[in-house]
Amino acid sequence: MRKSRFGEAQIIGMIKEQEAGMPTADACRKHGLSQGTFYKFKSQSGGVEVSDAAELRAMTEENAKLKRLLADTMLDNVVLKDLLGKN
Repeated sequence: MRKSRFGEAQIIGMIKEQEAGMPTADACRKHGLSQGTFYKFKSQSGGVEVSDAAELRAMTEENAKLKRLLADTMLDNVVLKDLLGKN
């Protein structure tokens, strides 16, 4: 998936501008994105503060790391069981 040219803080800032009363069309024109993209961002990031988004990203990365460690450990267990079973 292609990475967005906007960071989480920028996206949250755009949403806050629109929620503060700026028309959606004006906010989209100001930041150079389509209304469809804006509403996609809003559905993904609506109601989230910048600090919450950073914390969520950190937890997601940690979760992925732990899943990889678990998969490696499970693979090692399978290999050891195979080796012990063949002797």
